[in-house]
Amino acid sequence: MSGGKKYTIPVGPLHPAVHEPITIKIDVEGEHIVGVDVFCSQVHRGIEWLGMNRNNPIQSIYLSERVCGICNICHPLCMVQAVEKAAEIMPTERAEYIRVIMAELERIHSHLLWAGVAGHEIGFDTVFHYTWALREAVMDLIEYLTGNRVTKAIMMFGGVRRDIDETGVRKIKEGMQYYLERFHKIEEIFLHDPTIKMRTRDVGILTREDALKLCAVGPTVRASGIPKDVRQDFPYAAYADIGVDAITPDMYNGEVHGDVFDRIIVRLLEVKQSIEIINAALDNMPSGPILAEPNLVKLQMLLKKADGEGVGRVEAPRGEDIHYVRLRKGEEPFFSWKIRAPTYNNLLPWIPMLMGEQIADVPIIAASTDPCMSCLNRVTVVDVNSSKEYVLTKEKLHELSIRKTRRLMRNAH
Repeated sequence: MSGGKKYTIPVGPLHPAVHEPITIKIDVEGEHIVGVDVFCSQVHRGIEWLGMNRNNPIQSIYLSERVCGICNICHPLCMVQAVEKAAEIMPTERAEYIRVIMAELERIHSHLLWAGVAGHEIGFDTVFHYTWALREAVMDLIEYLTGNRVTKAIMMFGGVRRDIDETGVRKIKEGMQYYLERFHKIEEIFLHDPTIKMRTRDVGILTREDALKLCAVGPTVRASGIPKDVRQDFPYAAYADIGVDAITPDMYNGEVHGDVFDRIIVRLLEVKQSIEIINAALDNMPSGPILAEPNLVKLQMLLKKADGEGVGRVEAPRGEDIHYVRLRKGEEPFFSWKIRAPTYNNLLPWIPMLMGEQIADVPIIAASTDPCMSCLNRVTVVDVNSSKEYVLTKEKLHELSIRKTRRLMRNAH
């Protein structure tokens, strides 16, 4: 509809189809999108700053879990790997296998949660409820293994906090069999239902070239036919022993469209792959201790004497997660901690994915990358007079906070 009247429509920051605060401003001519701009940073919780100001660095592990309510194995795993490299701590072999098992349970949970949300975004709430009912089994399994359904609190520098006994092995295998028996039903719903295919095939296309140029990660980049996966390319924990091949949609049907439907294919195949990885890890898991240094007081002193830097890389359910840590000797050893979550990379691809599509497709296209705003957001200020963007320093942020508090107190009186 070129040449028609152009309107700008804001989607967010509060919108029933976008469950976290982000604003997408779309320019439309009729029903077609002709311009896209994305504004984030409506939420910032200062987790990195809090972690850098802890006297006890072990406490920062549990802060890293709270970067994301879903990805709270991959973030602490990524962070402890960075610290282990900086402090030259070698995790035990058994712990490396337990880390893989927990990470893949999280992937199953995350992908099933996403599949339900995807059904909801296209108005198919029956699919939403059915998929989330299936998700309960892995949630119950995670609770049995860690004591928690959401924040698992299992990672530790040099290993893990909880072992998996014979009963745990049996329960995990029963859980994996449960999903194998129901995988055909999930596949039938998502890949063979004409309604879902009609709403997602050739919608939100991300070409191979755009995926590479915009540095997309995770299922988003793999759905464009690019076999990029940290578990395959730079294996960590026990993934090198098990072996992982990146999933692309042509493995299912010999085609790559790079659309929303292909992102569904990749995630469903990854659920099945995670089941295979978990079973392989259980069958080959060595015996031995689960912590390199079980004395936590000694471990804490070791970290306070460390002086170095490390980078952790983990294939989170949404894509490559990176944590950088710089340790220095002293009471607050976390001199620097920086997180680059996968949503950073998968946000810019929204622009080519949305261009030329219809307004009604905005929710499912945005959701198809499985965005997480709590992982993404950092505070950024734009000076409207000069249009110069800058990042607030700790000192400046503290000064502005004091000013605001005093202003509020004056207004209260």
